[in-house]
Amino acid sequence: MPALTFRYKRVDENLRPLIPVEVVNRKTGKSVGQLVLVDSGADFCIFRAEVGEILGLNIKSGHKREFAGISGESSICYVHNLEIIVGNVHYPIPVTFSYDIRDDGYGIVGQVGFFDQFKITFDYSKKHVVLRTK
Repeated sequence: MPALTFRYKRVDENLRPLIPVEVVNRKTGKSVGQLVLVDSGADFCIFRAEVGEILGLNIKSGHKREFAGISGESSICYVHNLEIIVGNVHYPIPVTFSYDIRDDGYGIVGQVGFFDQFKITFDYSKKHVVLRTK
């Protein structure tokens, strides 16, 4: 697969590495397109619980785990094994869903499930992020 290059997006006064992905639940045949933040500081991929509900998941049936954001406050999320589409390529991925993410919050792709699939180059001066398969 050739490298995928995505332009940073302006959010308020900041430029952010936001990219389009599609999250797929093969069991229900449902999928949801999402704009996600490529976050090298995130341990795993996490989305609002409402996204998982659209995919037909019983959110709380997933493996329960705690996570904490930059504030240090602990929150609960639930892990489900799904699929993510980046470009035209499908990848199996553990996705976590939480009811504690703000309604205006982006999904986040992190180390487990995303960074382990790609070599990622952030280039703030050129205002883009590049993904290459490993």
